[in-house]
Parts: sequence; C-alpha cells; structure tokens
Amino acid sequence: MKPYLEKVTVADDASWSMVRVPRDPTIPFEWHHHPEYELTLTLNSRGRRFVGDHVGDYDDGDLVLLGPNLPHTWSSTSKLDGGRPHLVMVIWFRPEWARGLTGLLTELRPVAGLLDRSARGLKFSQGATERVRARIEAIFDKPPADRLLDLISVLLTLAEDDAAEPLTAPSRSPQSTLASSGARIDRVLDYLHAHYTDDLRIDHLARLAALSPSGFHRMFTRHTRLTLVEYVTRLRIGEACALLAEQDKPIAHIAELVGYRSLANFGRQFKALKGLTPREYRNRFAG
Repeated sequence: MKPYLEKVTVADDASWSMVRVPRDPTIPFEWHHHPEYELTLTLNSRGRRFVGDHVGDYDDGDLVLLGPNLPHTWSSTSKLDGGRPHLVMVIWFRPEWARGLTGLLTELRPVAGLLDRSARGLKFSQGATERVRARIEAIFDKPPADRLLDLISVLLTLAEDDAAEPLTAPSRSPQSTLASSGARIDRVLDYLHAHYTDDLRIDHLARLAALSPSGFHRMFTRHTRLTLVEYVTRLRIGEACALLAEQDKPIAHIAELVGYRSLANFGRQFKALKGLTPREYRNRFAG
C-alpha cells in the first residue's frame, strides 16, 4: 500500500502548522507522507511506530522529528490511563520556512544540522524529551508570536541531543567530519549503496578506502557507528520493507532482489531487525 499524501494547511496568522488531536479508542494505522517536516509528541499511548522501513515500539512521551516525504504512522495498542484518550501533538513546517530561518540567522545553524539528520527520522532521547515536553504541550495555547519563539527554542534544544536515534536505514552518505578520511568513507558508501545486494569482499572495500582490512573496519565503524555487516543488513532490509509495502511480489523473490540467497536467513534477519516476519510486515500495509 503506497502512503497517501496528507495535505497540511496553515492558518492565516501563522507561518507553520500544528494540531493537538485526542484519539479514542485507538490511534489507527494510517500510512501517509507530506512535504513538511513533522515534530510529533505522543502522550498516554503505547504501540508501534512505523517510519520508512523502521518498525519500533513507542511509549508515553514519544518524541520524533521526521524529514519531508518520509512515510510514517503510529498504531496504538494500549493507553496508560484508560479513562483518557491517546493524545497526539503535531507540529509541521515546510522546508523553505526552515531554510529561510537557518540561512538568515547564524544562531540557528545547529537547527540546520538537526533538520539534515531528520531525513532518516529522529527519535529523541528521554533527557531531551523531558527538557522540551512542557514547552510543546504549552505551545498550543499561546498567541502566534509566542508560539514561534517557543518552537525555535524547542528546535535549538533538540539540536543539542547527540543521543537522538536515527530510525530508518541509511539512505545516503553521512557528512564526514574529517576531511582527510571523508573521501575514503564516501567512496566506500557510494559503492555499498550501488552494490549492497552483491557478495561483498572486505579486501575490495579496503582497497577502495586505501586502508588495510583492520584499518577499514575501524574507519567504517567510527563514521557509521555500525559494523559493515550491520550497515549492509539495514540497506537490504530497508529496501525489502519498501518492496513488501508497495508490491505484491512473492517474499522469496523480494529476498533474492535485495541480496539474500536463503529465504530462511532473510526471514531471520528481517525479524531480528523489525520485530515482525516479512509476511506480518506486509500484512500491516494490506488494504
């Protein structure tokens, strides 16, 4: 099932959008996307979060920032307080709005970095969430100018969260912080993104990076925070998720398309990463 395009409207007295929605009895599975950034705080709710190829459990106080056109939905399983509804607070703003602020105001450069990271979806740490939760809850009852200042304050605080967790599989080479090794890691990542379905050889990748195999492993882990096997698995399973959600090809065929020669191995790795079997994942998108 392809995600439907959600239309986000902006009030006449504001430059960005927000909504506070009580959902009862459940938050339904509604697979969708939109061109805006989205900051979502979910309260009094537990369930599963779907973002791109990511599937993960969420709990009360779940705070996530999504980049433009990243398919997503939350699907609840229970409430903390059965007498109250699930509460979803959503803030949307367009890329040009963000570029205008971060390009004009030097003080907001950290926010530009935060927005770049949100292309994969970001789940914020508990500490960062606690620092901004009250501000987000209060923002809906303030006049427009105060809302804007509070939103900027929230984004600046979240930009400091080094523990924010990217949700989806890597989709493009991360920006290197070390110019001397940036070209090396970029060569390797460009190759991996073009050949991740192939049988990969460490000696070939090490030659691309002009390093020994041991030096290559150290560089790769330092830059991606994943081992080579973990990184390639995420690329393969991420592509499989897209194919399972949008196509009706047999699961065995999809496994082969993304580089698995063994259907059993594909199923094991898929469930280990996503918490669902490929068939269970596909069934979530049926209808």
